[in-house]
Amino acid sequence: MTPPDDLRHSPLDAAHRALGAKLVPFGGWDMPLSYPSGTLSEHRACRTAAVAFDVSHLGTVRVTGPDAFEHLNRTLTNDLAKIGPGRAQYTHLLDQADGSVLDDIIVWWVDEHRFDVMPNASNTSRVIDAIGGTDVTAERAIIAVQGPTARARLREVAPDAAAVGRFRVAEFDWQGTPCTVAGTGYTGEDGVEVAVPADAADSFWQAVLDVGVEPAGLGARDTLRLEAGLPLHGHELGPGITPLQAGLGWVVAWDKPAFHGKAALEAERERGVSRKLYGVLVEGRQPPRQGYTVLVDGKPAGEVTSGNFSPMLGCGIALAFLPPETEPDTAAAVEVRGKPVPGRIVRLPFVAKKKGA
Repeated sequence: MTPPDDLRHSPLDAAHRALGAKLVPFGGWDMPLSYPSGTLSEHRACRTAAVAFDVSHLGTVRVTGPDAFEHLNRTLTNDLAKIGPGRAQYTHLLDQADGSVLDDIIVWWVDEHRFDVMPNASNTSRVIDAIGGTDVTAERAIIAVQGPTARARLREVAPDAAAVGRFRVAEFDWQGTPCTVAGTGYTGEDGVEVAVPADAADSFWQAVLDVGVEPAGLGARDTLRLEAGLPLHGHELGPGITPLQAGLGWVVAWDKPAFHGKAALEAERERGVSRKLYGVLVEGRQPPRQGYTVLVDGKPAGEVTSGNFSPMLGCGIALAFLPPETEPDTAAAVEVRGKPVPGRIVRLPFVAKKKGA
């Protein structure tokens, strides 16, 4: 199947095709969903060893200059003053009117006056409208090396990249090419994300695979983030969904003088949220899907926002917005093709990060 002509392509596109990847449109990009080993195998490899994801579809908006810190800090929810150069921070860009999440973002504070702001694939232009900056997405590939042995494997390729701490940011040289690395990811496992200039991306990607890291696609990335209870924009975050409803109030620096959407969010905090995000564990292997009804006490209580089969738990799991008074361990059911499948409300994450990872 030939992808639409308007899809963007990663610098690693040819490498994925050579590996037999199944490519699908995602956020305006043609990206690998899985490789011949399949999503379940790739998922388990990330939980037990190490995998590499191409996440070049994520945006990179570079904001520089002496005013960059103040501008970003009065726009985004979290407080950059809590960190400093050489650190990364998770934050939100909110709608001014209702406080809903226009995008959830990782900020890489690379040096004193350079911030690499990482929006979701389809939200780059929206973020630029709010914060300015320069879109440098096309200049690099982003390779995420994730899993309990990720650092050990990466150490054989780029020791300086492997050494970066969790939510730390560093610049390093790889075979004469300047790169940037952050101790971030989206899997619930240890690992890093490496920004490599586009013309060196193929070589770096191959070097990582050559030391025993398995390639993994966006299918596994989604099931991994779901097991870890991590939100996805357009599902657990987006229009009408605020950080408080998604259980992410910790990403809001209430004592800052200003950030976009602050007044609306303060008003919601004062009156209380009308719904909260919960995990639902479902019996059997049938995956609950987005839009399926969640039943509590036999009555509709909400809808699944993300759901799938959990390779590690061997059953269906889902995220759903439910009444805020709902208690964990409450019996529940999900209507799968019109039939209620028993389950229960659980605390997130479904699969906890291993100690020491």
